Amino acid sequence: MTAFEELARGDIVWGADPLSEKGRPLLVLGTPRFPNHGIQLITVLLSTKTYHEESLTLRDEDYDGDPLGKRSYALPWSLVTLNDALGVDHRLTSLTDERTTAVSTRSVGYLSP
Repeated sequence: MTAFEELARGDIVWGADPLSEKGRPLLVLGTPRFPNHGIQLITVLLSTKTYHEESLTLRDEDYDGDPLGKRSYALPWSLVTLNDALGVDHRLTSLTDERTTAVSTRSVGYLSP
């Protein structure tokens, strides 16, 4: 298992889902370190649902490791900040820098249109 402090931009983790108790895959977009709080993970939710019109499809070639078992989609408007290791169960895989940047750019677009 990857330690919370070792997670990096582009990693996909199984983490706490603010919308349900089951958990879900989350893409790490940033890992800022704060003097009083330590590392926080800025993530976006991933989904296997296809009805989100603005989602970004994750293709097999977008992974820097093994692809997730099902076709997945990044939801760049669904940001989640994880404050400690309790929010992360384990690391699943990672995305390429290019695809991670595409998701991040789309997320920024929702914050500053």
